[in-house]
This record gives sequence, structure tokens and C-alpha cells, in this order.
Amino acid sequence: MQSLQDSKGEDIVSIDLNGKSALADYMVVVSGRSSRHVTAIADHLLRHLKEHGLGTAKVEGLQNGDWVLIDSGDIIVHIFRPEIRSFYNIEKMWTVGDAGDATIH
Repeated sequence: MQSLQDSKGEDIVSIDLNGKSALADYMVVVSGRSSRHVTAIADHLLRHLKEHGLGTAKVEGLQNGDWVLIDSGDIIVHIFRPEIRSFYNIEKMWTVGDAGDATIH
């Protein structure tokens, strides 16, 4: 979360997936202002993970910069451009009926 805040990520939402999915324990959704910003947020987070011994994360979408997915095992991070985030609205898919499970940072 700190890495995303340091990178000026916007509208950061953390979703507790415990009991909802075996994919991960948490999902984090964040927006970047542009494709370049999305890529910069992802690069910064990947460096941060590597520095803390978690450098084996799987990454998708880094070349395009519209939607980058970083799967670090227990935490999945989605970094979107705002219009792409709005279109897919994945936070709603994972929080319908569970208003208390999403935390906005």
C-alpha cells in the first residue's frame, strides 16, 4: 500500500478475499492518471516487492499500460487507467453485498 501511495496512485481500494476466493488473500485496485503513470506505479511496486524478497510476482499488461495485473501470491494488484477501471469495475464484482470488506486508502 505504501508503494502505491508513494507512486501517487489514486483511488486505492483494498479488498479482503478471505473466504471468497482461493486466488489470494487480498486484492488491491488502484488508478494511474495515464498509461505512463500506470506503468510507473507497476515498476515502482515491482522494485519494492523485489527489495523485500518478494520478487517472483507474475505481471501482465506492463507493455500496454492500460491495465497491469501483478500477482504476488497472497496479494493481487490491479493498476488501471481510470476509464479502463470504470469499464471493468472489478471492485464491485468482489464487494457486492460486502460493504465492509473494501477499504479505501
